[in-house]
Amino acid sequence: MGLVAVPKYDAYSVHAAVLRGVEALPVTVEVSISQAIPGIQIVGLPDVAVQEARFRVRCAIKNCGFELPRLHYTVNLAPSEIRKTGTGFDLAIAVGILVCTGQIPTDGLDECLFVGELSLWGDVSEVRGLVAFDLLAQSEHLTLVTADAVFPSKSDARVCENIVDLRQGVQEFPPLRGMACLGSEDNDAFGDLDYADVVDQEMAKRAFVISAAGGHGLLMVGPPGAGKSMMAKRMPTILPKLSESERAEAMLIHSVAGQPLESIQAGNRPFRAPHHAISKGGMVGGGRPVTPGEVSLAHRGVLFLDELPEFAPSVLQALRQPIEDGVVGIVRVEGSYVFPCDFMLVAAANPCPCGYLGDPDHECTCAPARIQSYQARIGGPLMDRIDVLVDVARPSPSRIISGEGGTSSSQMAQDVARAREFAWWRAKRTGTGEVRRGGSVAAQALDNAAEATLEGVARRLGLGGRNIVRIARVARTIADLAEKEKVGKEHVIEACAFRTRASL
Repeated sequence: MGLVAVPKYDAYSVHAAVLRGVEALPVTVEVSISQAIPGIQIVGLPDVAVQEARFRVRCAIKNCGFELPRLHYTVNLAPSEIRKTGTGFDLAIAVGILVCTGQIPTDGLDECLFVGELSLWGDVSEVRGLVAFDLLAQSEHLTLVTADAVFPSKSDARVCENIVDLRQGVQEFPPLRGMACLGSEDNDAFGDLDYADVVDQEMAKRAFVISAAGGHGLLMVGPPGAGKSMMAKRMPTILPKLSESERAEAMLIHSVAGQPLESIQAGNRPFRAPHHAISKGGMVGGGRPVTPGEVSLAHRGVLFLDELPEFAPSVLQALRQPIEDGVVGIVRVEGSYVFPCDFMLVAAANPCPCGYLGDPDHECTCAPARIQSYQARIGGPLMDRIDVLVDVARPSPSRIISGEGGTSSSQMAQDVARAREFAWWRAKRTGTGEVRRGGSVAAQALDNAAEATLEGVARRLGLGGRNIVRIARVARTIADLAEKEKVGKEHVIEACAFRTRASL
């Protein structure tokens, strides 16, 4: 295709965007040329990464065979009151300069949203948050032009691999490859994990089934080597695949955080296991620019906290509001941010610093004061928000050596799916709806014997309102597993057994 003469402009505007939390805000890149001192000046509250675009754009234009006349290029990022961050403005700035110097055609540029970082040789690289940019482009009736990347299958984005491609016009850009061809079987991040590998832990597996069926928080307490981490890593194998809406939510958050998207696109639920040295900002979100934390990256999935008492108390207490509300709010000088964080909390802890308190085969060497201090690190308010507590003992050596198998993930997943389907049917029939947070005891449909049992337990243990409701919710899940419309006495008793313990 031969080059055609294109007009030059003294000024030109290009559509771009900036990330703010988990959403993208529209930004207009205005480029103007003048006869002042040669150079590129960027205004409009840019950060350091945006300012460095001057050097990347200049080198990319020259190395791709374009000309950069010795003129003064003023680049304004409007609206100027919003701080501009990241490297995604490179492509839009290059497009504006090339249009003003008459080196690329302008047909279709006004209908495009340009996002991408440039290499010194003009290659367009992926930036974080492309899913958010694509959603903005759709809402603004624009076509996103960016690097080839993982995208939802419904995206209409176009690929620009190198700014050399701008010579042929945006109409010739190929569509983004997307991920429509990848199914869950092609990208199963948990395919090699199975609860059948976990031996002699049937009671703990029952607790996992209850937690997965009702979305309840779970805490395992046991000595080292009992298999707590092994079981926690297998939790996603018994959860249902992400729905379309859940997948879109999770992909948006992971894209904004710059995390891989293939597993999410395949329908696998997120599984996050941060180290206990994580900061409060890393857990709930923060930084500059503000990005989602681990609780948001675990949205619609599982957040696993191993060695729970080793986490900083401030980090653990920061989990209270996200667990209760399903969202986390972060306030900064430039404004407030809200990140979704509807996750399942799975935690593991040793009973004492040495790990052998109550172990019949090992003697605990911890002083009573040290044990009390260690257990108190978790904090009562956080413990109140954990629905299921289970003691995990060390498995029998003979059963491990003999290779004895246990309940498999497929069997547990069937129980979870059946309970969730029954709960959906029950909620639809009664018109009460499912209540995952809060709610009342009456909404759980307890029969008379169950109510009397729960009242007796609450009086003996001095339980508060939150504890009573959470026991009722766990009992409701146990009844759903048994496909019972009414919660019976036996369901309340089992829920109390998983809710109360002597320590931790």
